[in-house]
Amino acid sequence: MQIHTIRQSITLCLLICTPLCAESIPPIQRYLPPAGLLPPNTLTTQLQERLLRLRMELAATGSPANPDPDVEIYLKAVDYALRHREFYKETDFDLAIRLLDQAAARLAFLQQGKAPWKSRRGLVVRGYRSSIDGSAQPYGMVIPKGLDLGQPAPLYVWLHGRGDKTTDLHFIQTRQTRMGRISPPGAIVLHPFGRHCVGFKHAGEIDVLEAIESVCTRYKIDTGNIVLMGFSMGGAGVWHVGAHYTDRFTAVSPGAGFAETARYNRFAANSYPAWYSQKLWTTYDVPNYARNFINLPVVAYSGERDKQMQAARVMETAFADHGQKLTHFIGPKMGHNYDPHSLSEILQRMQHAVEATTSGPRSSVHLQTRTLRYNRMHSVQILEMKRHWDDTRVDTGWQQNILTVQTRNVVSLRLDLHATCRSIVIDNQKIAITPKSAGSSIQLTNRDGSWQHLDHWKPLEELTSQDALRKRHGLQGPIDDAFLTPFIVVTPSQRSKHSQIERWVEFELKHFSERWRALMRGELPVKQDIHITAEDIRTKNLILWGDVQSNQIIADLAKTLPIEWNEKTLRVGEQAYSAAHHIPAFIYPNPRNPGKYVVFNSGLTFREGHDRTNSLQNPKLPDWAVIDTSQSPDALMPGKVVTADFFDESWQLIT
Repeated sequence: MQIHTIRQSITLCLLICTPLCAESIPPIQRYLPPAGLLPPNTLTTQLQERLLRLRMELAATGSPANPDPDVEIYLKAVDYALRHREFYKETDFDLAIRLLDQAAARLAFLQQGKAPWKSRRGLVVRGYRSSIDGSAQPYGMVIPKGLDLGQPAPLYVWLHGRGDKTTDLHFIQTRQTRMGRISPPGAIVLHPFGRHCVGFKHAGEIDVLEAIESVCTRYKIDTGNIVLMGFSMGGAGVWHVGAHYTDRFTAVSPGAGFAETARYNRFAANSYPAWYSQKLWTTYDVPNYARNFINLPVVAYSGERDKQMQAARVMETAFADHGQKLTHFIGPKMGHNYDPHSLSEILQRMQHAVEATTSGPRSSVHLQTRTLRYNRMHSVQILEMKRHWDDTRVDTGWQQNILTVQTRNVVSLRLDLHATCRSIVIDNQKIAITPKSAGSSIQLTNRDGSWQHLDHWKPLEELTSQDALRKRHGLQGPIDDAFLTPFIVVTPSQRSKHSQIERWVEFELKHFSERWRALMRGELPVKQDIHITAEDIRTKNLILWGDVQSNQIIADLAKTLPIEWNEKTLRVGEQAYSAAHHIPAFIYPNPRNPGKYVVFNSGLTFREGHDRTNSLQNPKLPDWAVIDTSQSPDALMPGKVVTADFFDESWQLIT
């Protein structure tokens, strides 16, 4: 059975069953996107009927399991607008009709074996299929009319500002009718959607990367010249994406936005959240990654009268901590906007950076991180850390034929070597390089204070249950990390014997499904536990819901986990809890495939109450937590968090 079919049937089952079991849990008000107008019944029926016809026609054209995303983005935009009441003025009703007209026109071309929009200039809207959840995600482009598409062109990526009501429907319309703020000559401009309104974090950051990949696959792009720019929420996105994926860009220019959590929100000492939530701020707080900006030109912008100048001021201090000076344009007498002269000057600097790009080895590389999720910079890759969430650095430089390396909080790393490299001096220890190693890469590990060669390092896909568990890139937590790569939600086929657990699971599972669609703009891939295949286990993170009685996979894995869980008791270390109303939410390497995650009883850990500002849309729970379900879930928490912590670097409980 196809996942899509199962997804629909499970969702229907949840909708039917939930009122019987979870009626005492108050519903959580959705913040994003806000509910708008309700279309007239006749129009709703017409749109739904036409959607169904077009979906059937699209499925019959090409691959039914993989319909063309250039068409599907229009259908999804109208579908979600109907489901969530994403019509905010009466003209939006006509907009929905027009988008279905455009879907029908593209579909008619596909049926003739044509796709003229693929070679079109000017404003172009296209879609790609997400690797995370299989959804069709839109993006816009501005392609100069005289641009020679046969020659590689620079790519400018523009991240949009916050728009609570700018859902797929309105984003597509904007990208079809407006040029945007920038149109540099001789370059293509990409406008990613970013999964609507998550500050280009979580699946939003992957959307930026996958939209870039889609454009680079479909058009001739000079991949060594990609510029990242944006304003307001988009400026925050540039700070974040630029700091965490610095080596993918030639230059970056954030305008306004925010760069961290506590100061931006003006938290008082008595209003700080739990210690682990504060530690998780370092996932996205850009000052923790400021050293990465030494690798490329950065030009910040603020309006003189804009409160969001705070972000650039914070980053000026962070740059100074690394002996650097941030280039910061300030628009005179400007509020939350660009002044034309400053934007022109910034674009000139971006163009100069593109023109100055040279191939060949870099004289130095600087990497700063707090997590192995962001472990790469040009020729450097950190493989293991001493302790997650501590400041971690690698700085390299060349002197004649010697590569010098300084590290902090690093256990193992991989270095790409110049062809002329003859030796490495790492943390003042000299390591000779054999001639055959020069021009390739070398892996080193620090054991008992001494660096030595690391002979073998398995990629995730080669890991087996016989390999010792270690936190590594793509397998380091926290819970939210599982939703950056392909996953499948595994629902229970049986019922729990504990009514409170049953009630909580049904409510939270339904909540996750609705929140993912509304906020992340995709459908959850869902299967029941009894339908999970070996291929699912091989290729996806498993998001398991239920307990040892209701979910067969949870029951099968229970004996292989660092948390003890049976019908009566949930035990974490020395502490025991009643399984009648306590449930674990945690992430762990899948014992059946330790290159992928299993997550127990959790979706995204930031909730509706955190959507009022993108700066709060950060992970809220660490690697594991115990939830007391006798306290109902709300807009901030899934229940009462009794205790929570991180696993250590070997995925064991910290004692």
